[in-house]
Amino acid sequence: MTKTSPRSIGTVAIRWHGHSLDLLDQRLLPGEEHWQTHDGASGVAQSIRDMVVRGAPAIGISAAYGVALAARHAGSGDWKAEIGQAIDELAASRPTAVNLFWALERMKKVFAACGSLAEATDRLAAEAEAIHREDLAANLAMAGHAVAVMEESGTFSVLTHCNTGALATGGYGTALGVIRRLHEEKRLQQVFADETRPWLQGSRLTAWELARDGIPVTLNADGAAAWILARGDVRWVIVGADRITANGDVANKIGTYSLAVLARHHKVGFMVVAPSSTVDMSLASGADIPIEEREGSELRQIRGIPLAPDGVDVFNPVFDVTPASLIDVIVTEQGVVRNPDITGMRKLFGEG
Repeated sequence: MTKTSPRSIGTVAIRWHGHSLDLLDQRLLPGEEHWQTHDGASGVAQSIRDMVVRGAPAIGISAAYGVALAARHAGSGDWKAEIGQAIDELAASRPTAVNLFWALERMKKVFAACGSLAEATDRLAAEAEAIHREDLAANLAMAGHAVAVMEESGTFSVLTHCNTGALATGGYGTALGVIRRLHEEKRLQQVFADETRPWLQGSRLTAWELARDGIPVTLNADGAAAWILARGDVRWVIVGADRITANGDVANKIGTYSLAVLARHHKVGFMVVAPSSTVDMSLASGADIPIEEREGSELRQIRGIPLAPDGVDVFNPVFDVTPASLIDVIVTEQGVVRNPDITGMRKLFGEG
């Protein structure tokens, strides 16, 4: 069993040491690079809940390591109940990102086959490392599939939303992984990064990550996206996903739906890039996706600085649902679905 995280490409946000887990506190970026160290599942669950770690793939990876930590630090008594309780606590940390539940189901299957605490400690750590390693491999495969469907010649610009890079994954990125590949192939002119209110993942994370890696990026207010697309330089809007349903509807960071509407109006391609673990064929459509809503202070203030009247009512959904009819292509490591619908989704992912 290895004692370090699988090698990431790009900025590292998850570091596994075998006995503890380091998570880069993404709430403090870009001003401060601070790592939280956890030796138990409760701390990992709290970090997921508080958005220390965010991005559907990274949440799933972190939760898997949380289960491994629960086994490593379980008592010699009812260790099965202790690990089971940790899994339940991790599952309750965020409701929308299906990767969380996918990763925990994988860990539960391994856990169920373990006959001793020592076996559980070794096998659960190995499985968490495998999930991390496979996510990085999936990111690289998705980048290859995505650029293959982009038929544009010469260089062109893209627009992205939220953060889908190495910070949000096991390394390289989903939508930002495609952007990295375009940059590597010298096909990328410019990345326009939505600031992504209210947590500003675009300005705090995407702009920071791309600038750090030498990829040309221009930060824009969310409300400027329509005007940017109207100018004609952007050929693709590329986003990630937190859950994709059987008919191809996509839940992603709030603001994604409006981008899809704008892209269709301006005849700009709209691409969703996410690992197959994000696909939930058990849900018929986006209407079945639970949408997390967070408390109002996230809109009323930023780091304690008031932006709105204290106590004003706030509508703060974290995600919205983009209908499949507005999506040109869904890219996963298993392949692509063009003009997604239930037929195309079943062909690639089965009946669910």
